[in-house]
Amino acid sequence: MRFYLLLFTLLNSIAGYAQTNDSDYYLLPSAEIKSSSLVSKLRLLSSEITITQDAIKNQPGFSILPALNTVAGVRMEERSPGSYRLSVRGSLLRSPFGVRNVKIYLNNLPFTDAGGNSYLNSLDLNNAQSLKVLKGPSGSFFGANTGGVLLINPVKTFKDSFKAEAVLSVGSYGLFKESILIHRQWKKVIFDMNYSYQRANNYRDNSAMNRDYLQLASTWVYNKKSALKFLGLISDLNYKTPGGLNKKQFDEKPSQSRPATLILPSAKEQKAAIYNTTYFGGITNEYAINENLIHVISVFGSATVFKNPFITNYEKRDEYSFGTRTYFDLKIPGNFTFKNKFSLGAEWQRTSSLINNYDNIRGDEGSIQASDKIRATQSFYFARFQTDIRKRLLIEASASYNLYAYSYKNIFPSANTQFTRNNFSPSILPRVSLNYLLTKNISMRAIVSSGYSSPTIAEIRSSNNIVNVSLQAEKGINYEAGIRMKTTSGKLWIDLTAFYFNLNQAIVRRLDSSGNEYFINAGKTVQPGIEVNAGANILSAGKSKIIKTIDFNAGFTYSRFKFGNYISGLSDFSGNKLTGVPAETVTENINIGFPGDVFLYVQHYYCSSLPLDDANSAKANSYNLVQIKISWDIIKAKYSPSVFFGIDNLLNEKYSLGNDLNAVGGRYYNAAPPFNFYGGVKLSF
Repeated sequence: MRFYLLLFTLLNSIAGYAQTNDSDYYLLPSAEIKSSSLVSKLRLLSSEITITQDAIKNQPGFSILPALNTVAGVRMEERSPGSYRLSVRGSLLRSPFGVRNVKIYLNNLPFTDAGGNSYLNSLDLNNAQSLKVLKGPSGSFFGANTGGVLLINPVKTFKDSFKAEAVLSVGSYGLFKESILIHRQWKKVIFDMNYSYQRANNYRDNSAMNRDYLQLASTWVYNKKSALKFLGLISDLNYKTPGGLNKKQFDEKPSQSRPATLILPSAKEQKAAIYNTTYFGGITNEYAINENLIHVISVFGSATVFKNPFITNYEKRDEYSFGTRTYFDLKIPGNFTFKNKFSLGAEWQRTSSLINNYDNIRGDEGSIQASDKIRATQSFYFARFQTDIRKRLLIEASASYNLYAYSYKNIFPSANTQFTRNNFSPSILPRVSLNYLLTKNISMRAIVSSGYSSPTIAEIRSSNNIVNVSLQAEKGINYEAGIRMKTTSGKLWIDLTAFYFNLNQAIVRRLDSSGNEYFINAGKTVQPGIEVNAGANILSAGKSKIIKTIDFNAGFTYSRFKFGNYISGLSDFSGNKLTGVPAETVTENINIGFPGDVFLYVQHYYCSSLPLDDANSAKANSYNLVQIKISWDIIKAKYSPSVFFGIDNLLNEKYSLGNDLNAVGGRYYNAAPPFNFYGGVKLSF
């Protein structure tokens, strides 16, 4: 809200340029990291799905969660508004909150820090151009991960030299959001600004959320061969954390926050919350050395001030990160028989964290409990070779050499003067993939890849205030095969993948009797699964007076993930289902266009039951979530207004959108809102 008047003034001052027609402005190249040499969708060398801006705009606009959950193999959770977890093929096993084990990039800039954490909830991605999900280990080009990679193009693109959009939305439980977007393109320069403010009181007690978000981006083509690109953002996020409920509490009054016990006060009494102010920025230079060789180099940095008054303590963290990423892309001249491409690069970053824990005196810090400094350094070198044989067989061989180390020093109570360093053994991650074009409409692929993920700072030094030097990196090998098919017209497509992932030293979360978390290596997990994504353009530009267009998409995930060899103390969990992973999820959505630019979007998401603890002694029930959105684009009117109205949880299901796994006292459940609605208006200039 505090930026709104400033931005409104800026909008009006720039709007005067809207009449300028720079017909000779440059169409600039994209700065997006390419996951493969994208010959066509059929010939992709990985199991990847791209969520486009058209798909994003069909969603409510308050959270990117429903859009990501349309992708088979991906599950985004929200324990309470603002508290996100992102799972790719079961990777949230080690994520009590936040995003771990999924590497995130904003264009060429790593958003995941050297400590392995990604503050995805700091971002407002509703104006992003695209989100690309790479499923399975992708360490050969993107460094340490076993879950996958999320590539975000955060800047919405336009064909016009000037564009401005303003959106105002309101909804149930005090939901309010305002956003403004400005795009201006001159001959050699592009400028983009995206600002939003969002707040809500929310359904559960002690769960209010506020976020201010400002994102700036620019591109300068300073000569015919080079472009300099900048991306920066500031996010000021705070949300209250209601805490998990046991089954009886969830059944009787799901809207309540975690109540007090005989030993511990309630979440509301302790004013449990998260306060996160994050600054992130980076510069990328792209240089075309010649028509076959391109060099890209980026430098980036971030700072986060993090506060978390919790029931048992009050944690404060100051985190600073910086790093660089660079690579060369070489197209090797060939003929019809062979076309080759070679990439070579490196990435390095460091994160320094000062972590202080205090007694929590009803939301205020009390006496200090512990204080540590931790420095994490992560780097990798990568090489990739691709060859296209007669435009039918694509082969890619790639590998990375990964290094990880952290140093720690206790400030209180021990007052150490020297850092203690813990070096992890270097890891080489190879990857081989093939794609064969059976016909012009059918392709098959096979992939073998290695995964490696070192423990994050939040796992090494968790909320029990102990630096766990025994925690090891998890490693695994992934095997998968897939087939893609489409009709000649392109109106129907299907992507089917079968995979088998064998993970060793899996990192899992445990809780002590006070509710403080700690992490252990759980031996082995076995993760076979099937994923299907499909889409159909049922009707395009129809002549009917009732319906003009119909688009349908669907996704299906079948997971049979289990612990292989997992013994903790006297308990043997070997053979149990993997905690927090549903056996099946199904998503379908349909977008219907009516005359007069009226659209109806309906999305259904089914989640089967899932185990809530390693012993499989408790489970969350299955649920069906239905969302609808009706929009009307009044294109011929001044400012091209659009009005929209939507309903979330149409069936009024009682469910938990994000569970606390292995919670003490059976406090697994975080109730999601029942039937609720929203509406708003959008103006375009």
